[in-house]
This record gives sequence, C-alpha cells and structure tokens, in this order.
Amino acid sequence: MDTPPRNAKSTERAESADQRVQGSGGPAPKPASAAAAWGGAVLYLLIPGLLIGGVPYAAGPLLGAVLLLAVTPLYGLLRRRPLVALTLTLLGGALVAGASRDHTPGRFLVFMASDLALGFIVATRSRRDALIATAMVVVIELPAVGLLSVGPYDMMSTGLIASLSLGAVYMTGLRFRERREHTVELRSKEVSEAVTAERLRIARELHDMVAHSVGVIAIQAGVGSRVIETQPAEARAALQAIEATSRETLSGLRRTLVALRQAQPDGLHGQAPLGPAPGLADLGALVATTAAAGVRVDVRREGEERQLPPDIDLSAYRIVQEALTNVVRHAGTGHCRVTIGYGEQELTVEVVDDGRGTTEDIGSTGFGITGMRERVSLLHGRFAAGPRSTGGFLVEAALPLPPLLPVTAAAAGAEGGGGAR
Repeated sequence: MDTPPRNAKSTERAESADQRVQGSGGPAPKPASAAAAWGGAVLYLLIPGLLIGGVPYAAGPLLGAVLLLAVTPLYGLLRRRPLVALTLTLLGGALVAGASRDHTPGRFLVFMASDLALGFIVATRSRRDALIATAMVVVIELPAVGLLSVGPYDMMSTGLIASLSLGAVYMTGLRFRERREHTVELRSKEVSEAVTAERLRIARELHDMVAHSVGVIAIQAGVGSRVIETQPAEARAALQAIEATSRETLSGLRRTLVALRQAQPDGLHGQAPLGPAPGLADLGALVATTAAAGVRVDVRREGEERQLPPDIDLSAYRIVQEALTNVVRHAGTGHCRVTIGYGEQELTVEVVDDGRGTTEDIGSTGFGITGMRERVSLLHGRFAAGPRSTGGFLVEAALPLPPLLPVTAAAAGAEGGGGAR
C-alpha cells in the first residue's frame, strides 16, 4: 500500500504541482504520446515539401487551407513543445510562400497555421511563452510578408493585414486565457466558501451545545471547592451536578457530531437521519450497494482489528463511501479495492481503482474530495487523492488513533465495584 504524505506541507506541495500541471495544459505526456507528437511533427514537415514540389502553381488560399489542416498531426507537439511547433509552422509557411508561383496577396494565407498556433499558446501557456511566441511571429512572419511582397503598395497592404491578423489572434487567445483563469478563480472561491460555511455551521452547533453546560460545570466546581471542607454534603451535590451535566453534554455533543456528519444534501429537507452512525462494520452493506451499481469492491483488512472511537469510525466509513461514489460516477471501471489498515498509532484507508484516473469530472460535480480532506484535517490526519502513475485513481487517508491503555487489576476491580454499586 502506498504511504500517504507525511504531513500537510507535502500534501500542499502535491496540490501545487497538480495546479502547475493543469495550468500548463494537462499532465505530462507518456513516452508513447511523446513519440506520436514527434511523429506528427515529421509528418507536418513532409506536407510543405509536397506542396513546393508537387503543386507550386496552386492558388494561395488552397495552400493556406492545406497547411492549416496540416496542423492536426502537429497538435501533440503543440501541447508538448509549443515553441518548437510554432517554429515549424513559421518555417513551413515561409517556405511555401516563397516557392509559390501565385503572386497575389492570397499566398500569405499560408501563415494561418502559425497564427493559429500563436493563439493556442497565448490561451493555454504561461505569459512568458506567450511573449516569446509573439516575438517569434513578429520577427519571422512580418519580415517574410514584406520581402515577398511585390511593390510598395502590396507591401503596405499585406503588411497591414498581417499585423491586424496577429493582433486579432493575440487578443482572442488572451480572452480565452482570461476566461479560463476566471473560471479557476471562481471554482477555488466556491470551494473555500463551502469549507468555511461548513466550519461555521459546526462551530455554531458546538457552541450551542457546549457553552451553557460548561458554564454550569464551572459554577458547580467553584461552589464545591469552597464548601468541600465545611459542607461535605453540599460539595458532594455539586460534584454530582458536574457529573450529570458533563455526561449530558458528552451525549449531546456526540449526537450533534453524528448528525452533522450524517446530513445528506438529498435527504428530507436536508435533515440528518435519526439512526445510529454507520462505521466500518457496515462496509458490507455499502459494498453490496456499490456492487448493485455495477462496481465490484474487494475489501481487505490489515493488522489486528480493534474498537475504534466513534468519530474515527464514522469518518473512515464516510471516506470509503465518498470514494466508492466517485468510482461509480467517474472512474468508468467495474472493479476497485478498499484496504483498511489497523496500526498501533493510526488507521489507514485506501481506495484504488483502475479506471480513467482523472479529477476533471470529480471537480466539476461537487465537493467530494474537498469534504474528505476536511474530515481528515479535523481529525489531524493525512490525506491524498489523485491519479496513479500506473493508471486509475487513488484515495488514501491516515487517521490517528488513541493509544491502547492496558487494563490493570486495579482498574478491573474498580469496574467490578462500579458494577456492584
């Protein structure tokens, strides 16, 4: 089983790396896709040679249309090495324009391919790459248009059209880039607001539950400490009140936390169910439900099983439940594996599938991964989720467990005496 990140900083570094990858146009290509990208580049280089040697008398618009369609096999290289792809389109356009026997302004339409590549780079790559690409087009395309023009009037008109076309392409790419960045910003803000709203709701529930009871306990403790020597009966009554109030508060607090964690958005008026909180002992029913939805779940348990605190038991169950929901909805596979590891200091949960291994659909439908990360964070655990290098998707969490206390003879005797009372 893969080990979750050791601390929150490593998780943040992983998330930052994912954001950088997404901002650069997608994940790093595999070796097969890299070979396909360079193969497409070789194919593109053959097309200008065929145009120059085979149809030198073709009309300029036809040459431009062919070179524009030739960008299709160059798309892989455009995503992997955009500046190299742009250089190839500029080189091909300049060679075809120079060898063409069509001396009308239409021959400069061969540069449409490089203009399209420029717009793609401006829209999807970093600002540095966009500026370098713009400089390359200005330095290569505009002088080529000027040198191949016939007469000053032709040079002025074609140069003006080429400059306006470059400006239009750059502004269009910039507009797409701004819309994409705005969408990412809105999404980040939406997730942040959802997390903040959930924390405020929990804070309100806990305040309403605890504030009054803690105040009563403080007052009774003060009374008991003042009269414990002079009025033992009064002190005993204060201690009994503290015990009753604290037990009632703990029970109410447990019910509140269970209700908060059980609330479902599609439930009746958003209310929490009134039954007992589920735990890892209920995985059988969850596995059966998932199997009915078309996904077979292989559950494995490692280590010596032990009684878990209710909050950890519930959180582990919810993490598995949400991960299996994502597998059913987004993975596109019929099998996944759930591994529960009982360690001395922590409980580990791992859900692995061999599906598509992408977060795009998950990120667009709700706050599943964000909710799982928030649950683990509230318990001071570790969480990681993302595509696996070998394919599929991985969700893993580590929840700290309280230490096992040995049952001593004195404690056993105390329990027996308490039972006798």
